[in-house]
Amino acid sequence: MASLGNVPQNEKAKSFDIVETYHRLLNEDPDLTMPVAAIEALIELLVQSRAVTVYETLDLVKTQSDYLKSRIPNSISLSAGTDLFQRYMISSLKPSSTGNFETVRQHLLSNGRLFVSRAKAGRERIAAYGRHFVRDGSVVLTHGGSRVVGALLGKAAEASKSGGNVRFQVIYVMNDARSSESKAVVSALRSKGVPVATISEGAVGYAMGKVNLVIVGAEGVVENGGIISRLGTYQIALLAKAAGKPFYVAAESHKFVRLYPLGQYDLGIDQEVIEFKTDEEENLSPEEKKFTEQTPEIEEKKGYFDTEIALPKPNTAVDAVDFTPPALVSALITESGVLTPSAVSEELISVVRATGFLKLFVLLS
Repeated sequence: MASLGNVPQNEKAKSFDIVETYHRLLNEDPDLTMPVAAIEALIELLVQSRAVTVYETLDLVKTQSDYLKSRIPNSISLSAGTDLFQRYMISSLKPSSTGNFETVRQHLLSNGRLFVSRAKAGRERIAAYGRHFVRDGSVVLTHGGSRVVGALLGKAAEASKSGGNVRFQVIYVMNDARSSESKAVVSALRSKGVPVATISEGAVGYAMGKVNLVIVGAEGVVENGGIISRLGTYQIALLAKAAGKPFYVAAESHKFVRLYPLGQYDLGIDQEVIEFKTDEEENLSPEEKKFTEQTPEIEEKKGYFDTEIALPKPNTAVDAVDFTPPALVSALITESGVLTPSAVSEELISVVRATGFLKLFVLLS
């Protein structure tokens, strides 16, 4: 178990593990997003810490944020939350802050919890904005099991049941590797009276002619307005563009991340999607394969941590993500309104400013 660095902890905090805490929070609340889970984990860290200076607090949070990101195979989404929380801390713990350190610390914790609660509520605001994109008689194509997209389509279905004239259909792209997740989404929509057709990933081009709009979620929205989402999103966006169909992304603003990828292989994460093999490798016995896959072990620098922990395994095709450039995105539906891809960089700049986090509170309230 990793230590918390060189910052003194109370007795209870000795057993604190931010990675374990992060996973526990996600397991306890299925509706929790990865960035919010990361923020909640950092708040628990601060509750258990007895750091007594601004420097110790900032150093502790930065160290543990970096450690958490290094232990999760796809850390893009959660890094948006850790970076956002650190920027908020810097603005809250500045030297001009009034009162003693403990007062400032308690103010930080209470506002952090307030952000978490309002971030969770942001999904309903996105659904309220996004349901107006689903018009009477439209056919929506989606995939990936996004909770915010599910809330949006559910809100549109409720509007239809309550006397509205919105009658729509959904084409859901199934993922065989995540069949249980896909079936749950389809079942939830059908239970609300929405007719849903399921297709394989290979039938997206064929089905696009019947589609009026595409709505997907995102694990991260990058600086140029592009998105990082479940593998297969990029090809759906390409087909939608070729067919002249709008491609909308529903995502919370806490998923905006300071990252500027230049292409699919510039995401900063390891993914095992394309693996070249030969016939000779296919014919190897399990023992021979194990021998050929062995590589010399590289000693990891301990730094703040007093134990060595293996690096996370790369994403396989099941968990892999891809990058959809902004040119393919028609609009982003967020809790603060509908944005063009070019507006994302401006939003990120405003958050970096001292008043940026306060702006988020206003937008989420």
